[in-house]
Amino acid sequence: MSDKEFVNGLIVKAPKDKAPDFVKAAISIKREELITWLTGKSDEWINLDVKESKNGKWYAEVNNWKSEAPHTLKKSVEAAKGENKEDFNDPIPW
Repeated sequence: MSDKEFVNGLIVKAPKDKAPDFVKAAISIKREELITWLTGKSDEWINLDVKESKNGKWYAEVNNWKSEAPHTLKKSVEAAKGENKEDFNDPIPW
């Protein structure tokens, strides 16, 4: 399992007890810390997961999951199409 990465300058809290149902989280931003943290990142997108710790504290964790490279995925799709191409040329069994 990879190391957890947290966002400096971003604080996530559960909504207050009297908050309306449509309020799902309370987020506070410490502007200078967040800007400094973001400046150190090179990715176009940074994905976060809002989680709840075992003791009930909410937090945001960086989601570093990367999808398969697009060119590899394209090759996989093309290969699958090629493998199934013959199946579609078979005569209908009924």
